[in-house]
Amino acid sequence: MDAVNAQALNKALGERPREVFRHLVEAFLASGEPVGSRTLSQRLPLALSPASIRNVMADLETMGLLYAPHTSAGRAPTEKGLRLFVDGLLEIGELAPDERVAIEARMSGSGRAVEDVLTQATSLLSGLSNCAGLVVSSKQDSALKHIEFVGVAPGKALVVMVSEDGQVENRLIDTPIGLPPSVLGEASNYLNARLRGRTLDAARAEVLQELDSERAELDQLTAKIVAEGLATLSSTASARNSEEKVLIVRGASHLLDTVEAQIDIERVRGLFEDIERKNELIRLLELAKEGDGVRIFIGSENRLFSLSGSSIVAAPYADAQGKVIGVIGVLGPTRLNYGRIIPIVDHTAKVVGRLLG
Repeated sequence: MDAVNAQALNKALGERPREVFRHLVEAFLASGEPVGSRTLSQRLPLALSPASIRNVMADLETMGLLYAPHTSAGRAPTEKGLRLFVDGLLEIGELAPDERVAIEARMSGSGRAVEDVLTQATSLLSGLSNCAGLVVSSKQDSALKHIEFVGVAPGKALVVMVSEDGQVENRLIDTPIGLPPSVLGEASNYLNARLRGRTLDAARAEVLQELDSERAELDQLTAKIVAEGLATLSSTASARNSEEKVLIVRGASHLLDTVEAQIDIERVRGLFEDIERKNELIRLLELAKEGDGVRIFIGSENRLFSLSGSSIVAAPYADAQGKVIGVIGVLGPTRLNYGRIIPIVDHTAKVVGRLLG
């Protein structure tokens, strides 16, 4: 059910069924237990008898929004019901001041290294939500140690890029026939002086701007070789990083904390196996990049969690140019406190984007 359908169904419910449904779901999310008519009669602002409430609950069950777990006299929301509640009835609270302060303080002390920021963010989300914290990001370029242009044949040169973590990239570029070897050496020296200890992505724009403004003390032939080498290496790194994703999971043990998890240990074991199959989880989180703000995936709406009774609340984070570079979120049971967790995930994603930007 998408947000449009949820809103249409919400309007079609009528005031009395909508209030009964909303209070039932809120009580269920708070307790994790099926909710009976007597409990609802004490919560509802409407003057309804338990018998009237039972009639409304029966209608909601017929609509597929509620079900009776096992032999319980109470009712719980179905996944369809949870989707209706989240898209049409959920009142999202403001982030509590102490939680905002905790997020800002913890993240400000996490260091500027990308992996440190992301690891701290997932641990923070896990602690605040008592669920598993998740983040997926593109593989980051390593700082460069050495670049060299090597002539290999008439009209051909090899660009060799060595990263500080030991990775070596080799790419072939075209060069003018009869190019003096000294030009390749000068191009190598020029780039090493500007790129050593920095990532290619961080330094590329600066070097190209220097070449364009003719501040570089290079002749036109050497500048052309430098630009060609940068373009070739940058396109290679971009293609590689767009395919390689990093998944960080923290606090997965929280998934064992609920009563439901202790009763249905096999289902939770299956969820841990889902998490181990990183590619499936990465593909799911990548869907959160497609929209603005927080996305919520509930239970069998997605193939990965069709048997796990789990939900994900996720939000994309962007760099200083507004380009989405990753997704961060929370994984827990479908009985999440969505109203509290959504602003936590949203604010944390904004802080991560600010730090990485």
